[in-house]
Amino acid sequence: MYVCIFFFSSFLIYECCMQLRVIFLQDNLASVLEKMMEVKVLLPFMVVLYLFMAPNWCYAGRSRFPKNKHVVKSIKSPDGDIIDCVHISHQPAFDHPLLKNHTIKMRPSYHPNWIKDDNITSSKGKAITQLWHSNGKCPKGTIPILRTNEEDVSKYVKKKSLPFAYSIDPEFTSVNENHEHAIVRTQGNFFGTKATFNLWNPKVQENDEFSLTQLWVTAGPDSDVNTIEAGWQVYQGIYKDATTRLFIFWTSDGYKQYGCYNLECPGFIQTNNEIAIGGSLSPTSQVDGSQYEMTILIWKESKEGLWWMQVDGNVIGYWPASLFSYLSERSSRVDWGGEVINLRSGGHHTTTQMGSGHFPQEGYRKASYIRNIEIVDDSNTLRSPQDLLTFTPQESCYDIDLKGINDNWGSHVFYGGPGQNPNCP
Repeated sequence: MYVCIFFFSSFLIYECCMQLRVIFLQDNLASVLEKMMEVKVLLPFMVVLYLFMAPNWCYAGRSRFPKNKHVVKSIKSPDGDIIDCVHISHQPAFDHPLLKNHTIKMRPSYHPNWIKDDNITSSKGKAITQLWHSNGKCPKGTIPILRTNEEDVSKYVKKKSLPFAYSIDPEFTSVNENHEHAIVRTQGNFFGTKATFNLWNPKVQENDEFSLTQLWVTAGPDSDVNTIEAGWQVYQGIYKDATTRLFIFWTSDGYKQYGCYNLECPGFIQTNNEIAIGGSLSPTSQVDGSQYEMTILIWKESKEGLWWMQVDGNVIGYWPASLFSYLSERSSRVDWGGEVINLRSGGHHTTTQMGSGHFPQEGYRKASYIRNIEIVDDSNTLRSPQDLLTFTPQESCYDIDLKGINDNWGSHVFYGGPGQNPNCP
Protein backbone atom coordinates (compact mmCIF):
# COMPACT_ATOMS: atom_id res chain seq x y z
CA MET A 1 0.00 0.00 0.00
CA TYR A 2 2.85 2.42 0.82
CA VAL A 3 4.44 1.74 -2.56
CA CYS A 4 1.15 2.63 -4.21
CA ILE A 5 0.89 5.94 -2.32
CA PHE A 6 4.52 6.74 -3.21
CA PHE A 7 3.82 6.41 -6.92
CA PHE A 8 0.60 8.38 -6.57
CA SER A 9 2.51 11.20 -4.81
CA SER A 10 5.21 11.16 -7.48
CA PHE A 11 2.57 11.55 -10.16
CA LEU A 12 1.12 14.62 -8.38
CA ILE A 13 4.57 16.27 -8.05
CA TYR A 14 5.35 15.55 -11.70
CA GLU A 15 2.13 17.23 -12.83
CA CYS A 16 2.91 20.35 -10.76
CA CYS A 17 6.44 20.56 -12.16
CA MET A 18 5.15 20.27 -15.71
CA GLN A 19 2.79 23.15 -15.06
CA LEU A 20 5.64 25.32 -13.72
CA ARG A 21 7.81 24.43 -16.71
CA VAL A 22 5.09 25.65 -19.03
CA ILE A 23 4.87 28.91 -17.06
CA PHE A 24 8.53 29.82 -17.27
CA LEU A 25 8.73 29.03 -20.95
CA GLN A 26 6.16 31.75 -21.61
CA ASP A 27 7.48 35.06 -23.13
CA ASN A 28 4.65 37.28 -21.96
CA LEU A 29 4.87 38.38 -18.30
CA ALA A 30 1.12 38.79 -18.05
CA SER A 31 0.67 35.30 -19.38
CA VAL A 32 3.15 33.96 -16.82
CA LEU A 33 1.26 35.62 -13.97
CA GLU A 34 -2.03 34.29 -15.31
CA LYS A 35 -0.66 30.72 -15.49
CA MET A 36 0.74 30.94 -11.95
CA MET A 37 -2.70 31.91 -10.69
CA GLU A 38 -4.13 28.84 -12.46
CA VAL A 39 -1.59 26.60 -10.73
CA LYS A 40 -2.34 28.28 -7.40
CA VAL A 41 -6.00 27.43 -7.85
CA LEU A 42 -5.31 23.98 -9.26
CA LEU A 43 -2.84 22.86 -6.61
CA PRO A 44 -5.29 22.78 -3.65
CA PHE A 45 -7.76 20.88 -5.81
CA MET A 46 -5.10 18.28 -6.70
CA VAL A 47 -4.09 17.90 -3.04
CA VAL A 48 -7.72 17.29 -2.02
CA LEU A 49 -8.09 14.81 -4.87
CA TYR A 50 -4.93 13.05 -3.71
CA LEU A 51 -6.09 12.78 -0.08
CA PHE A 52 -9.42 11.36 -1.18
CA MET A 53 -8.32 8.99 -3.94
CA ALA A 54 -4.96 7.60 -2.76
CA PRO A 55 -6.33 5.42 0.06
CA ASN A 56 -9.15 4.16 -2.15
CA TRP A 57 -6.93 3.34 -5.10
CA CYS A 58 -4.20 1.85 -2.97
CA TYR A 59 -6.53 -0.30 -0.86
CA ALA A 60 -8.43 -1.61 -3.87
CA GLY A 61 -8.36 -5.40 -4.00
CA ARG A 62 -8.63 -5.89 -0.25
CA SER A 63 -11.68 -7.13 1.59
CA ARG A 64 -13.95 -4.40 0.19
CA PHE A 65 -13.46 -5.70 -3.33
CA PRO A 66 -13.16 -9.16 -4.89
CA LYS A 67 -9.53 -10.26 -4.85
CA ASN A 68 -10.33 -12.76 -7.60
CA LYS A 69 -9.90 -11.37 -11.10
CA HIS A 70 -12.35 -13.71 -12.78
CA VAL A 71 -15.52 -13.39 -10.67
CA VAL A 72 -18.55 -14.58 -12.61
CA LYS A 73 -21.05 -13.91 -9.83
CA SER A 74 -21.05 -12.78 -6.18
CA ILE A 75 -23.50 -13.97 -3.54
CA LYS A 76 -24.19 -12.22 -0.21
CA SER A 77 -24.95 -14.77 2.50
CA PRO A 78 -27.43 -14.09 5.34
CA ASP A 79 -24.51 -14.53 7.78
CA GLY A 80 -22.57 -11.68 6.14
CA ASP A 81 -20.19 -13.77 4.03
CA ILE A 82 -19.59 -12.83 0.40
CA ILE A 83 -19.06 -15.78 -1.92
CA ASP A 84 -17.37 -15.11 -5.25
CA CYS A 85 -18.08 -17.62 -8.02
CA VAL A 86 -14.80 -17.91 -9.94
CA HIS A 87 -14.23 -19.84 -13.13
CA ILE A 88 -12.69 -23.18 -12.21
CA SER A 89 -9.66 -22.66 -14.45
CA HIS A 90 -8.90 -19.29 -12.82
CA GLN A 91 -8.85 -20.45 -9.19
CA PRO A 92 -5.81 -19.63 -6.99
CA ALA A 93 -4.31 -23.13 -7.32
CA PHE A 94 -3.02 -22.43 -10.80
CA ASP A 95 -0.74 -19.64 -9.62
CA HIS A 96 1.52 -22.39 -8.27
CA PRO A 97 4.53 -22.89 -10.59
CA LEU A 98 4.11 -26.68 -10.46
CA LEU A 99 0.48 -26.42 -11.59
CA LYS A 100 0.79 -23.96 -14.49
CA ASN A 101 0.05 -26.64 -17.11
CA HIS A 102 -2.07 -28.88 -14.88
CA THR A 103 -5.15 -30.46 -16.43
CA ILE A 104 -8.09 -30.37 -14.02
CA LYS A 105 -9.52 -33.74 -13.09
CA MET A 106 -13.21 -33.32 -12.30
CA ARG A 107 -13.80 -36.63 -10.51
CA PRO A 108 -11.74 -39.42 -8.96
CA SER A 109 -11.17 -42.68 -10.81
CA TYR A 110 -12.28 -44.65 -7.77
CA HIS A 111 -13.28 -44.41 -4.11
CA PRO A 112 -12.11 -46.58 -1.23
CA ASN A 113 -14.11 -49.76 -0.65
CA TRP A 114 -16.82 -49.16 1.93
CA ILE A 115 -16.56 -52.43 3.82
CA LYS A 116 -17.70 -50.89 7.13
CA ASP A 117 -20.73 -48.97 5.90
CA ASP A 118 -23.11 -51.94 5.97
CA ASN A 119 -22.64 -52.31 9.71
CA ILE A 120 -22.56 -48.65 10.78
CA THR A 121 -25.68 -46.51 11.07
CA SER A 122 -25.74 -42.72 10.82
CA SER A 123 -29.04 -41.96 12.53
CA LYS A 124 -27.47 -40.17 15.49
CA GLY A 125 -26.54 -36.96 13.70
CA LYS A 126 -28.41 -34.54 11.43
CA ALA A 127 -27.24 -32.93 8.20
CA ILE A 128 -25.69 -29.46 7.98
CA THR A 129 -25.69 -26.77 5.31
CA GLN A 130 -24.04 -23.48 4.31
CA LEU A 131 -26.29 -20.42 4.59
CA TRP A 132 -25.16 -18.75 1.36
CA HIS A 133 -27.13 -21.38 -0.58
CA SER A 134 -30.36 -19.58 0.37
CA ASN A 135 -29.36 -16.56 -1.74
CA GLY A 136 -28.06 -18.26 -4.87
CA LYS A 137 -25.82 -20.86 -6.44
CA CYS A 138 -22.53 -20.77 -8.28
CA PRO A 139 -22.97 -21.69 -11.95
CA LYS A 140 -21.51 -24.88 -13.36
CA GLY A 141 -17.90 -24.40 -14.39
CA THR A 142 -17.21 -22.12 -11.39
CA ILE A 143 -16.20 -22.70 -7.77
CA PRO A 144 -17.31 -20.72 -4.67
CA ILE A 145 -14.53 -18.78 -2.94
CA LEU A 146 -15.08 -17.03 0.40
CA ARG A 147 -14.03 -13.38 0.12
CA THR A 148 -11.50 -12.58 2.85
CA ASN A 149 -8.91 -9.97 3.73
CA GLU A 150 -5.62 -11.39 2.43
CA GLU A 151 -3.48 -9.69 5.08
CA ASP A 152 -5.62 -11.07 7.91
CA VAL A 153 -5.34 -14.61 6.59
CA SER A 154 -1.61 -14.45 5.84
CA LYS A 155 -0.89 -13.46 9.45
CA TYR A 156 -2.27 -16.77 10.65
CA VAL A 157 -0.68 -19.19 8.20
CA LYS A 158 1.83 -20.34 10.80
CA LYS A 159 -0.73 -20.48 13.61
CA LYS A 160 -1.18 -24.17 13.05
CA SER A 161 0.68 -27.07 14.58
CA LEU A 162 1.39 -30.77 14.49
CA PRO A 163 -0.05 -32.51 17.56
CA PHE A 164 2.64 -33.54 20.01
CA ALA A 165 5.67 -33.25 17.79
CA TYR A 166 8.82 -34.16 19.63
CA SER A 167 11.29 -31.93 17.82
CA ILE A 168 14.42 -30.14 18.97
CA ASP A 169 14.18 -27.68 16.08
CA PRO A 170 13.64 -24.24 17.76
CA GLU A 171 11.74 -22.89 14.76
CA PHE A 172 9.39 -25.84 14.77
CA THR A 173 8.94 -25.67 18.55
CA SER A 174 7.86 -22.02 18.27
CA VAL A 175 5.15 -23.02 15.81
CA ASN A 176 3.67 -25.34 18.45
CA GLU A 177 3.83 -22.76 21.25
CA ASN A 178 0.46 -22.18 22.98
CA HIS A 179 -1.21 -25.03 21.09
CA GLU A 180 -3.08 -27.63 23.13
CA HIS A 181 -4.53 -30.87 21.80
CA ALA A 182 -6.75 -33.79 22.70
CA ILE A 183 -6.24 -36.38 19.96
CA VAL A 184 -6.14 -40.02 19.04
CA ARG A 185 -3.43 -41.29 16.69
CA THR A 186 -2.32 -44.28 14.65
CA GLN A 187 0.97 -44.91 12.86
CA GLY A 188 1.83 -47.09 9.86
CA ASN A 189 1.35 -46.86 6.08
CA PHE A 190 -1.94 -45.24 5.08
CA PHE A 191 -3.59 -43.89 1.97
CA GLY A 192 -6.35 -41.85 3.56
CA THR A 193 -8.91 -41.63 6.34
CA LYS A 194 -12.60 -41.13 6.96
CA ALA A 195 -14.41 -39.90 10.09
CA THR A 196 -17.67 -38.29 11.17
CA PHE A 197 -17.30 -35.13 13.28
CA ASN A 198 -19.86 -33.81 15.74
CA LEU A 199 -20.40 -30.11 14.98
CA TRP A 200 -20.38 -27.44 17.73
CA ASN A 201 -19.81 -23.72 18.17
CA PRO A 202 -17.29 -23.44 21.03
CA LYS A 203 -16.63 -20.12 22.73
CA VAL A 204 -13.19 -18.63 21.97
CA GLN A 205 -11.94 -16.01 24.43
CA GLU A 206 -9.37 -14.10 22.34
CA ASN A 207 -9.46 -13.07 18.67
CA ASP A 208 -6.02 -14.61 18.11
CA GLU A 209 -7.07 -17.95 19.56
CA PHE A 210 -8.96 -20.69 17.77
CA SER A 211 -10.84 -23.88 18.55
CA LEU A 212 -11.05 -26.64 15.98
CA THR A 213 -11.83 -30.29 15.39
CA GLN A 214 -10.09 -32.04 12.53
CA LEU A 215 -8.14 -34.90 11.02
CA TRP A 216 -4.42 -34.79 10.18
CA VAL A 217 -2.88 -36.92 7.40
CA THR A 218 0.88 -36.58 7.83
CA ALA A 219 4.27 -37.87 6.70
CA GLY A 220 7.90 -36.90 7.27
CA PRO A 221 10.00 -35.70 10.20
CA ASP A 222 8.50 -33.11 12.54
CA SER A 223 10.78 -30.29 11.37
CA ASP A 224 9.82 -30.77 7.72
CA VAL A 225 6.45 -32.49 8.06
CA ASN A 226 3.90 -32.72 5.23
CA THR A 227 0.27 -32.51 6.31
CA ILE A 228 -3.20 -32.52 4.83
CA GLU A 229 -5.80 -31.34 7.32
CA ALA A 230 -9.57 -30.80 7.28
CA GLY A 231 -12.36 -30.19 9.76
CA TRP A 232 -14.30 -27.36 11.37
CA GLN A 233 -13.04 -24.34 13.31
CA VAL A 234 -13.94 -21.10 15.08
CA TYR A 235 -11.26 -18.49 14.36
CA GLN A 236 -12.14 -14.81 14.73
CA GLY A 237 -8.66 -13.71 13.69
CA ILE A 238 -9.25 -14.92 10.14
CA TYR A 239 -12.99 -14.79 9.62
CA LYS A 240 -13.90 -11.76 11.78
CA ASP A 241 -16.73 -13.60 13.48
CA ALA A 242 -17.34 -16.50 15.88
CA THR A 243 -19.19 -18.84 13.52
CA THR A 244 -18.25 -22.46 12.94
CA ARG A 245 -16.65 -22.99 9.54
CA LEU A 246 -15.41 -25.74 7.25
CA PHE A 247 -11.66 -25.46 6.73
CA ILE A 248 -8.70 -27.18 5.12
CA PHE A 249 -4.99 -26.70 5.70
CA TRP A 250 -1.80 -28.09 4.20
CA THR A 251 1.92 -27.64 4.59
CA SER A 252 4.90 -29.21 2.83
CA ASP A 253 7.67 -27.90 5.10
CA GLY A 254 6.67 -28.13 8.74
CA TYR A 255 4.45 -25.01 8.79
CA LYS A 256 7.30 -22.73 7.73
CA GLN A 257 6.79 -21.18 4.27
CA TYR A 258 4.71 -23.49 2.11
CA GLY A 259 1.05 -24.12 2.83
CA CYS A 260 -2.03 -22.26 4.01
CA TYR A 261 -5.65 -22.29 5.08
CA ASN A 262 -8.42 -22.94 2.58
CA LEU A 263 -7.73 -21.44 -0.87
CA GLU A 264 -5.52 -18.60 0.38
CA CYS A 265 -2.48 -19.86 -1.51
CA PRO A 266 -1.96 -21.97 -4.63
CA GLY A 267 -2.26 -25.69 -3.96
CA PHE A 268 -5.65 -27.30 -3.40
CA ILE A 269 -7.68 -27.64 -6.60
CA GLN A 270 -11.41 -27.32 -6.02
CA THR A 271 -13.85 -28.99 -8.42
CA ASN A 272 -17.13 -28.59 -6.50
CA ASN A 273 -19.42 -25.59 -7.18
CA GLU A 274 -21.65 -26.03 -4.11
CA ILE A 275 -19.38 -26.09 -1.03
CA ALA A 276 -17.40 -22.99 -0.02
CA ILE A 277 -14.22 -23.90 1.84
CA GLY A 278 -14.03 -21.47 4.76
CA GLY A 279 -17.81 -20.99 4.60
CA SER A 280 -19.97 -21.18 7.72
CA LEU A 281 -21.66 -24.42 8.76
CA SER A 282 -25.11 -24.55 10.32
CA PRO A 283 -26.86 -25.53 12.41
CA THR A 284 -24.59 -26.63 15.24
CA SER A 285 -25.26 -29.06 18.08
CA GLN A 286 -26.84 -28.07 21.39
CA VAL A 287 -26.23 -29.57 24.82
CA ASP A 288 -29.08 -32.04 25.51
CA GLY A 289 -30.51 -31.07 22.11
CA SER A 290 -30.16 -31.97 18.45
CA GLN A 291 -26.77 -33.23 17.33
CA TYR A 292 -25.30 -32.26 13.94
CA GLU A 293 -22.30 -33.73 12.18
CA MET A 294 -20.32 -33.93 8.97
CA THR A 295 -18.30 -36.75 7.44
CA ILE A 296 -14.92 -36.11 5.83
CA LEU A 297 -13.07 -38.56 3.62
CA ILE A 298 -9.55 -37.99 2.30
CA TRP A 299 -7.87 -40.62 0.16
CA LYS A 300 -5.01 -40.98 -2.28
CA GLU A 301 -5.73 -42.03 -5.81
CA SER A 302 -2.57 -43.91 -6.74
CA LYS A 303 -3.00 -43.74 -10.53
CA GLU A 304 -2.95 -39.92 -10.73
CA GLY A 305 -1.18 -39.23 -7.45
CA LEU A 306 -4.00 -37.02 -6.15
CA TRP A 307 -5.19 -36.65 -2.55
CA TRP A 308 -8.98 -36.28 -2.89
CA MET A 309 -11.34 -34.75 -0.32
CA GLN A 310 -15.04 -35.48 0.12
CA VAL A 311 -17.50 -33.90 2.59
CA ASP A 312 -20.85 -35.58 3.29
CA GLY A 313 -20.65 -37.49 0.03
CA ASN A 314 -19.70 -34.42 -2.05
CA VAL A 315 -16.31 -34.54 -3.76
CA ILE A 316 -14.72 -31.12 -3.10
CA GLY A 317 -11.39 -31.36 -4.94
CA TYR A 318 -7.83 -32.55 -4.48
CA TRP A 319 -4.21 -31.82 -3.55
CA PRO A 320 -1.78 -32.89 -6.31
CA ALA A 321 0.98 -35.13 -4.96
CA SER A 322 3.53 -32.81 -6.60
CA LEU A 323 2.93 -30.31 -3.78
CA PHE A 324 4.54 -32.69 -1.31
CA SER A 325 7.73 -34.61 -0.69
CA TYR A 326 6.89 -37.18 1.99
CA LEU A 327 3.15 -37.28 1.22
CA SER A 328 3.77 -37.86 -2.47
CA GLU A 329 3.52 -41.62 -1.84
CA ARG A 330 1.64 -42.30 1.39
CA SER A 331 0.93 -41.16 4.93
CA SER A 332 2.81 -42.52 7.93
CA ARG A 333 0.48 -41.16 10.61
CA VAL A 334 -3.13 -40.09 11.00
CA ASP A 335 -4.58 -38.07 13.92
CA TRP A 336 -8.14 -37.14 14.85
CA GLY A 337 -9.23 -34.74 17.58
CA GLY A 338 -9.34 -31.18 18.87
CA GLU A 339 -6.87 -28.31 19.01
CA VAL A 340 -6.96 -24.86 20.60
CA ILE A 341 -4.63 -21.93 21.04
CA ASN A 342 -4.24 -20.83 24.65
CA LEU A 343 -2.59 -17.39 24.90
CA ARG A 344 -2.71 -17.38 28.73
CA SER A 345 -4.18 -13.88 28.84
CA GLY A 346 -3.74 -12.31 32.25
CA GLY A 347 -1.26 -15.03 33.20
CA HIS A 348 -3.76 -17.89 33.36
CA HIS A 349 -5.41 -20.36 31.01
CA THR A 350 -8.13 -18.82 28.84
CA THR A 351 -11.75 -19.99 28.77
CA THR A 352 -11.52 -21.07 25.12
CA GLN A 353 -13.56 -24.24 24.76
CA MET A 354 -12.72 -27.37 22.80
CA GLY A 355 -15.58 -29.26 21.17
CA SER A 356 -18.77 -28.59 23.13
CA GLY A 357 -16.88 -27.19 26.12
CA HIS A 358 -17.76 -30.30 28.14
CA PHE A 359 -15.42 -33.08 29.22
CA PRO A 360 -15.70 -36.42 27.40
CA GLN A 361 -16.86 -38.29 30.50
CA GLU A 362 -20.24 -36.50 30.21
CA GLY A 363 -21.06 -38.50 27.10
CA TYR A 364 -23.48 -38.14 24.20
CA ARG A 365 -25.42 -34.85 23.75
CA LYS A 366 -23.07 -33.13 26.17
CA ALA A 367 -19.53 -33.94 25.03
CA SER A 368 -18.37 -33.71 21.42
CA TYR A 369 -17.57 -36.91 19.55
CA ILE A 370 -15.78 -38.26 16.48
CA ARG A 371 -17.18 -41.56 15.23
CA ASN A 372 -16.67 -44.10 12.44
CA ILE A 373 -12.93 -43.42 12.50
CA GLU A 374 -11.31 -45.36 9.67
CA ILE A 375 -8.11 -45.50 7.64
CA VAL A 376 -7.55 -46.41 3.99
CA ASP A 377 -5.07 -49.28 3.71
CA ASP A 378 -2.82 -50.30 0.80
CA SER A 379 -5.66 -52.32 -0.78
CA ASN A 380 -7.81 -49.18 -0.98
CA THR A 381 -10.05 -50.52 1.76
CA LEU A 382 -11.49 -48.58 4.70
CA ARG A 383 -10.76 -50.30 8.01
CA SER A 384 -10.91 -49.46 11.68
CA PRO A 385 -7.41 -48.39 12.76
CA GLN A 386 -5.36 -50.62 15.03
CA ASP A 387 -3.29 -49.63 18.07
CA LEU A 388 -4.86 -46.22 18.61
CA LEU A 389 -3.07 -44.01 21.13
CA THR A 390 -4.52 -40.98 22.93
CA PHE A 391 -2.58 -37.80 23.74
CA THR A 392 -3.92 -35.27 26.25
CA PRO A 393 -1.09 -33.46 28.02
CA GLN A 394 -3.48 -30.87 29.50
CA GLU A 395 -6.22 -33.32 30.54
CA SER A 396 -7.47 -31.06 33.32
CA CYS A 397 -8.26 -28.48 30.61
CA TYR A 398 -9.16 -30.74 27.67
CA ASP A 399 -9.45 -34.52 27.59
CA ILE A 400 -10.23 -37.39 25.21
CA ASP A 401 -11.85 -40.78 25.89
CA LEU A 402 -11.31 -43.64 23.42
CA LYS A 403 -14.43 -45.82 23.42
CA GLY A 404 -13.30 -48.64 21.13
CA ILE A 405 -15.51 -50.16 18.43
CA ASN A 406 -19.23 -50.95 18.25
CA ASP A 407 -21.65 -51.77 15.43
CA ASN A 408 -23.31 -48.35 15.40
CA TRP A 409 -20.38 -45.94 15.76
CA GLY A 410 -17.33 -47.99 14.76
CA SER A 411 -14.13 -46.67 16.36
CA HIS A 412 -15.11 -43.50 18.21
CA VAL A 413 -14.02 -41.02 20.83
CA PHE A 414 -15.52 -38.33 23.03
CA TYR A 415 -13.28 -35.32 23.62
CA GLY A 416 -13.19 -31.65 24.68
CA GLY A 417 -13.26 -29.41 27.70
CA PRO A 418 -13.91 -25.89 29.00
CA GLY A 419 -10.37 -24.58 29.23
CA GLN A 420 -9.92 -22.59 32.44
CA ASN A 421 -11.55 -24.19 35.47
CA PRO A 422 -10.54 -24.85 39.12
CA ASN A 423 -8.27 -27.70 37.98
CA CYS A 424 -6.92 -25.75 35.00
CA PRO A 425 -5.77 -22.37 36.33
